[in-house]
Amino acid sequence: MTALTAVARRETVRRTVPSGVRRALASAAWVVAGLAGVVVVWSVVSAADVFPRALFPSVPEIVAAGRDLWKEGLLFDDLSSSLQRAAAGFLAGGTSGLLVAVVTATTTLGRNLLQPVLRVLSPIPTIGLIPLVILWFGLGESSKILVISVGVFVPVWINAHAGIASTPREYLLAARCLGASRLHTLRRVILPEAAPDIVAGLRVGAAMAFVLIVVAEMTGTTSGIGYRISQAQLFSQADRLIVCLLILGVIGALCDVAIAAATAPLTHWSTQER
Repeated sequence: MTALTAVARRETVRRTVPSGVRRALASAAWVVAGLAGVVVVWSVVSAADVFPRALFPSVPEIVAAGRDLWKEGLLFDDLSSSLQRAAAGFLAGGTSGLLVAVVTATTTLGRNLLQPVLRVLSPIPTIGLIPLVILWFGLGESSKILVISVGVFVPVWINAHAGIASTPREYLLAARCLGASRLHTLRRVILPEAAPDIVAGLRVGAAMAFVLIVVAEMTGTTSGIGYRISQAQLFSQADRLIVCLLILGVIGALCDVAIAAATAPLTHWSTQER
């Protein structure tokens, strides 16, 4: 009877809890389990003294460092500065990447003239452009935002171009036979078909924004997570450095989830993993 009662209870829960909520709870449980595993492994390695304690702090020491940063009032200002720069660079790079992808994938001039140039320039590491950007634009905010924009532009353009260019020819012919204009075909056929690739590019671009914000803020600034990381490295404060990296990781993950949730209505028909 006990086993039957347990089965009946589980069936009742399944009927009363929506499937989407169940999937979210299951995903959250796996995330918690994974993070707990990382904490356990880190604690074991730290306790084994494989590395010097100053370079490999324990979990309590990392938590204490985060608490100290918060009490000193440094985290909020740093986060605010970094998020503003990352958001500005993401918007500029994402918008330009999508617009340029439309040109290179749907026009003859863009495909024959602009696309080869971008194919040559896109493999250049964005980090390698920082000295040149500093020479041209100085150490102000504009150079930092420009570096982030270029880093975001590349994955957004590559993914969006691939998605738009791979629109099935049958769809385009059907739209033309129905009398749709080029603009209408772009809005109602091409972009919806390429939506999964565009979203993938935006998600990669958002991750790149957080990677580049660290490098961009290491020179010519006195605020931001990147600046705080460079200061922690300069004074050998491994615990504070790890706290800043963890904060960037959490914020980056939340931004990825937010982009996936915001664009879900555009890609609900796709089977891509989100």
